Amino acid sequence: MELSSLLNRFSEPETLKMAKLGRELRAKGIDVIDLSLGEPDFDTPQHIKDAAIKAINDNWSHYTPVPGFLDLREAVCTKLKRDNNLTYTPEQIVVSTGAKQSLANAILALVDEGDEVVIPTPYWVTYSELVKIARGKVVEIRTSVSNKFKATPEEVAAAITPKTKVFMFSSPCNPSGAVYSKEELAALVNVFEKHPQVIILSDEIYEYINFVGKHESIAQFDSIKDRVVVINGLSKGFAMTGWRLGYTASSTPIAKAFEKLQGQFTSGTCSITQKAAVAALTGNLQPSLDMTAEFTRRRVKTLELVNAIPGFTCFAPEGAFYVFPDVSYYYGKSNGSETISNAADFSMYLLNNAHVSSVMGDAFGEPKCVRFSFANSMENIEKAWGRIAEALKKLS
Repeated sequence: MELSSLLNRFSEPETLKMAKLGRELRAKGIDVIDLSLGEPDFDTPQHIKDAAIKAINDNWSHYTPVPGFLDLREAVCTKLKRDNNLTYTPEQIVVSTGAKQSLANAILALVDEGDEVVIPTPYWVTYSELVKIARGKVVEIRTSVSNKFKATPEEVAAAITPKTKVFMFSSPCNPSGAVYSKEELAALVNVFEKHPQVIILSDEIYEYINFVGKHESIAQFDSIKDRVVVINGLSKGFAMTGWRLGYTASSTPIAKAFEKLQGQFTSGTCSITQKAAVAALTGNLQPSLDMTAEFTRRRVKTLELVNAIPGFTCFAPEGAFYVFPDVSYYYGKSNGSETISNAADFSMYLLNNAHVSSVMGDAFGEPKCVRFSFANSMENIEKAWGRIAEALKKLS
């Protein structure tokens, strides 16, 4: 059987691959602590679940409009005005089955073969693979710990060519935890104003998990707002990963393009999830704030434990729930039977010897680093880093 060549253009997400390997070991009776997946270890808040139950009882069980129910799109507009001082109309909102589909809609609707998409490293694993699916060209801007893993205006300007179609980034960033300030975004806007052909995809899925202050969206700048696509969803901020709901806010022509594309893929998102999302976006935010408070405590403990590991260089994340240390100090080291040559070897060594899952940095465009999540209990975080420290002591 000959399958489509499309499948050869992109790779399986390393985040999912490592989670799968961890499950396989767990099935053999091994106690594996998962620091690989980006999923809050909290249950969905009760008022959101109650709204879903009511929707089921009220028989909201039929096909939904492709871009989402009107009341949900109005709720997204309310949220964007309340939290971000951004003004959008419901026709500018497209609801999808998760922010990942929203990203796919954006790339497939905007990028043609040969178009360049500029992405600062490190970036979420799916960004580059979506560009490859669309036959576009990924142009990486290699950021550094010294710049807090943020692209500078000079770096962005140097990366843009006449073939550049899209600039794609996240703030807060998965995996680095970098958060762009209003001043830093304004400096990037000065660059984008000189290049009117560039569309900016702003992934803001970790908006509520911010350790350094108020979230700032690049869509707040009027001079480029019509070229900004805001991508967000409910998975991270509301502990709704399994519900599958994301959304975009953009200019009307771009939104109509997303709707046309989605109409041939999934059509509308689950009706029950949409009704629950209205409650999430317009209801009490205290559960989300409580989750961020707990992530803040775990961040402190995780940084304490990470910084005690010899050879690690680690940026203190400003948002999201990951640390992304440079582990290259251990490249070339061995325990006698295994040698660490790269980040993939490092992650596999920890999985097999410490029984802790992580994700190699190559997947995020940064081969010297490894991503560890702190979306796990404090007990498991302390146990995991104790195991990691012991396993690394065996390397020389």
